[in-house]
Amino acid sequence: MSGKIIFISSIDTDTGKTIFTSLLGRYLKKKGYSVITQKIIQTGCENFSEDIKFHRKIMNEQLNHFDLKGLTCPYIFKYPASPHLAAMLEGKTIDLNFISYTTERLAVLFNYVLVEGAGGLYVPLTNDVCLIDYIQEKKYPVVLVTSSKLGSINHTLLSIELAWRRGINVSALVYNNYPITDEVIFNDSIKVFRKYMNKYFPASGIVNLPVTDFSENTEEVELYLSTCLKKIFVTI
Repeated sequence: MSGKIIFISSIDTDTGKTIFTSLLGRYLKKKGYSVITQKIIQTGCENFSEDIKFHRKIMNEQLNHFDLKGLTCPYIFKYPASPHLAAMLEGKTIDLNFISYTTERLAVLFNYVLVEGAGGLYVPLTNDVCLIDYIQEKKYPVVLVTSSKLGSINHTLLSIELAWRRGINVSALVYNNYPITDEVIFNDSIKVFRKYMNKYFPASGIVNLPVTDFSENTEEVELYLSTCLKKIFVTI
């Protein structure tokens, strides 16, 4: 078996890709697929990936053998900075071939491997390679997570167009509704995003990620999983 690898990236850090990765994993699991999530690099963390723990919580799972062996988060660094700097401060080197190896090893065992990136597309993984370079080389389809915060239009449109120019398929755009600080900006942003996605990736899905407590098994959460995610499932 060779599972499908989907890369979840975002326009910036703290945009909502961790919760969306968790929800997509939960959705695919409910559909009957074997699925595992991976965080390729986490900074600002010690000993174990907090994002992997969050994935498992939302997916209603315990930490598994692959988590405990470090395959689902190959690199963890203490300093809360871009991966290249966090690694340098600890005197370490990030081996991108090793990251690729762990992902491919998981893909042999699962129908889906959901790979969560670190920061935005142009975050430096090493002194020579940015995240977008790595995704382009691997030819991974990308789910791009954006938000309604001020400045997101600029970051989102740049990310969409640059992915297109690099030959990277943005299979879906996720519009994280948190935090809604300005209704006027919020409503305008989604219109701009739809227009740009229709221009560059007309076959791809776009969904809202509502503000709710996804850690609970409420009707609201299940409604989101069954109605919103299935809209983009065919595009990923």
